[in-house]
Amino acid sequence: MARETTAIGRRLRQLREARGMSLSELARQAAVGKATLSGLENGTRDPRLETLYAIAAALNVPMSALTLDQGAPAHEASSVRGTAVVSRLLEVFEEPGAVYELFALTIVPGAEQLSPAHPAGVTEHVTVHSGQLRAGPAKAPLTGGPGDYVSWRSDVPHVYAALGGQEVRATLLIRTPR
Repeated sequence: MARETTAIGRRLRQLREARGMSLSELARQAAVGKATLSGLENGTRDPRLETLYAIAAALNVPMSALTLDQGAPAHEASSVRGTAVVSRLLEVFEEPGAVYELFALTIVPGAEQLSPAHPAGVTEHVTVHSGQLRAGPAKAPLTGGPGDYVSWRSDVPHVYAALGGQEVRATLLIRTPR
C-alpha cells in the first residue's frame, strides 16, 4: 500500500500544481482538511475513497486521474477503500465528449458510505452481481439485487450500502463529461 499511497500523492500534487492551486485552495474547494491533503500528497496518509472523490471533483478530473498514471493500463490503478466500498478500476474509456471509468465494487455490510457530489453532468451506473444494494442520491436511494441495474446523476451526495448483512459485488460505470 505504501507504494500506491506515494503514487496517488504524486499524481495529486501534479494535478494541483498544474492548475496553479495552493494546498489551502484545494483543501477549501474539496472540503478536506489541509493536513489531510498534505499527508496524501506526501504519502503519509492512506487515501480514502470518499476523500479522493471530493478531491477529484474539486480538480474537475475523473477518479482515475488520481489512481492511475496517464496512459498506463487500468490494471495498474491503485485500489481504494472507503467506509463501505472497495473500488478497483477495471478500464478507462475515453471519447471526445466524456471519460468512462469501469470499476469492480465490493460493498461490505454494516456500513453506509456517503460519497460527495461529483461535477455537473456526471452519472453513475451500477450492475449488481450478488447481494442486495442500496445506492443513489442520498435523499432518494435506489435498491437492487443480482442482475439489477440502477443509475443516477451523481452531482448530488449519494450513498452505497449492502442490505441484509451480505456483501455486494457489483460493477460501476461512471460517465464524466469533458
